Amino acid sequence: MQKTLMKNEDFWTRVLLYSTSKRQIFREKLSQLEQFTEAEQKRAVVEMNEIMEEMRREDIESVFTKELFDKIDEMIEEEKLSMGNSLLLLKHVGYSKVLKNICDRCFEHSTLSKRLEKIIKDENEKKDEKNERLLTDLCECYLLLHNEFEFPPKTTTKFCVPYLLKVASNKDESEKKQKEVEMSLFALSCIEGYCEVPKELYQNVISEIFQYHQEHHNLTRVAYQSAWEFLVCRLLNGELIKGVIVNELHFGREATRELEELSKFVDWKMKEEENEKRRKKTKEELDLMRWLEALKQYLFKCKLWNEEFIGLLSNIVQVYRTADDKFREICCWCIFPLREAAGNRVVKVEDLLNGGAIDAVLEEIRRQTLNKNIEYFCLNFFLSVSVRLNKKVDSEADKPERIITKRKVLEKLEEEGFEDTFTSFHAIIDFLNEKYYFDKLSLNFSDYSVNV
Repeated sequence: MQKTLMKNEDFWTRVLLYSTSKRQIFREKLSQLEQFTEAEQKRAVVEMNEIMEEMRREDIESVFTKELFDKIDEMIEEEKLSMGNSLLLLKHVGYSKVLKNICDRCFEHSTLSKRLEKIIKDENEKKDEKNERLLTDLCECYLLLHNEFEFPPKTTTKFCVPYLLKVASNKDESEKKQKEVEMSLFALSCIEGYCEVPKELYQNVISEIFQYHQEHHNLTRVAYQSAWEFLVCRLLNGELIKGVIVNELHFGREATRELEELSKFVDWKMKEEENEKRRKKTKEELDLMRWLEALKQYLFKCKLWNEEFIGLLSNIVQVYRTADDKFREICCWCIFPLREAAGNRVVKVEDLLNGGAIDAVLEEIRRQTLNKNIEYFCLNFFLSVSVRLNKKVDSEADKPERIITKRKVLEKLEEEGFEDTFTSFHAIIDFLNEKYYFDKLSLNFSDYSVNV
């Protein structure tokens, strides 16, 4: 036992030293850039980008501070770092932060953010011929580095969208061009739903990109996923977008297929001890989690529903069961979209039942490794289902179907020993809603599971 503990301590000590060395090497290379020629700088930046590939999430957070962005801005101002090399570095920084789901405000509060905004504005307003390649690079850096919870200036976003969509529309299937397309769509996917983008800037172009890909399969998997993220974030912009997503572009069908394909590339058979010791998630796992995040956004906002989405729910459940205990974070990311579906009135409770969502959430509740945040989501899932099953039906014709669905759900809860828990808790939902007490609820599911 003592030898095992010492072995584990040695392993984590090596991991810590490895991370520290990567951070230190990166900082040293950055400080040396101003001593190099432009060609030498480019080689060094390529090496720094490779180092970034090996960094964990906490390494990225530790290195890319406001002070670092200010330092890069100072080097640009003093012409110690060329604009081309700075953008080559910053684009990779932004890509890494988005891929690893890092949210901070370091870039927004730096002088570099203001510099990029000004250059984009000035370049776009030129009367003579604009440098569109420079503008595209600037826009990609700006959107990738911008925190999703900060409001970027509307004018900057408005400038960026046409340039990035123009790149994304390139049908050249060479590897170089497709990487450019991928990066432009990846940057566009960072524009959150609360950032208003006029429909005339994107609707026709993005629809053509989707339709061409569905016929010719020209986009990379990341590019196609990013295009969907961008469009799903525009769901609040009107009825027309909803119809395009569901009926013309068949999001339910396409998302199901993409999730199935992506799942094939995750090493689900990895031994448990190997999984625990890994320093970082694979690209395939991160891509899968980004898809699940996009599905969560859609199931929260969608107002149109068809049979294609029942298959999508089943597919999310399949990923959840495949992930099992060895990939707990992916399991959690599967629960999130299922919870949003339960709270959305356009998703029938019968679809949750037939898609296996109710079974999956019950399985999650019974896990010994359940954490408090997921407990809350599971509880919230069944509270939403309970509220919907107890609301008045819109017409008498719907009553028989509602009664059958309610019986099936209650039977499942009874089998697992949760019927009394949710029945009794439902009795005080109206009171909680009226008094706005939901934010004071315990996140510990066992506080409510009196019948477990």
